[in-house]
Amino acid sequence: MNDQVRNLARALILCCALGSAFVGAGAQTVRPLIAELGNPAQGRVEYVNDNDTPLNVVLSAKSFSVSETGDISYRPLDPSIHLKLSSTSFRIQPHDTFFVFYEAKTDASIGWFVIYAAFSGFGFRVQNGMNVRLELPHTVYLLPKKSLNKSQVRITRAEFEPEVHKVLIEVENTGDYFGRAMQTVVAAGRKKTEGPGFPVFPRSKRRIEVPIGEMEMPDEVVVDFQRFKLEEKLGSTP
Repeated sequence: MNDQVRNLARALILCCALGSAFVGAGAQTVRPLIAELGNPAQGRVEYVNDNDTPLNVVLSAKSFSVSETGDISYRPLDPSIHLKLSSTSFRIQPHDTFFVFYEAKTDASIGWFVIYAAFSGFGFRVQNGMNVRLELPHTVYLLPKKSLNKSQVRITRAEFEPEVHKVLIEVENTGDYFGRAMQTVVAAGRKKTEGPGFPVFPRSKRRIEVPIGEMEMPDEVVVDFQRFKLEEKLGSTP
């Protein structure tokens, strides 16, 4: 699961925890989900209410860390990140949009954070009477002009796990810059299976698993970045 989907899944998990409340509800949208900007930066977020009732929105900014397996942990916004929002709470009329503008900078050479929008005011409640709240993210990366190059990133592990029919891939970023894998490809001769993209943070590793379906004996892994790609022959777990 890539991080954009993982972030959005937080909202869906919240809904599931409250019950299947969103059957028949209109869609709420945040555009864009991800912004990769310079430092300092100016950005804009569009919040869309396709519901039939007006909704209240409250914004909160948080810093976060991503583990080697892609799990995200949140914390209060780091003091080194300076963020100014044009609005922190507002009301969106039915089938309308609202724009929030922001200025951001980090004291470090690189930084990242998320702006969560908590939507409330839906015209229904779950069975236990609780109100429904939906949270959607806008993730911001403040990046220098220099970017990750091929010499700073490598595939440190590529193994076929035949019992679960998956390929385990581990990528290490040894540099000081942020990078993003656009996609992963597992090949067996001419047959190919595509896996998700994912961010690679400075001085860190990232592991993903790619299900390969009915493919037999995959022999190569390719990780595509914007300006280069990494290739590695597959081993198998004992």
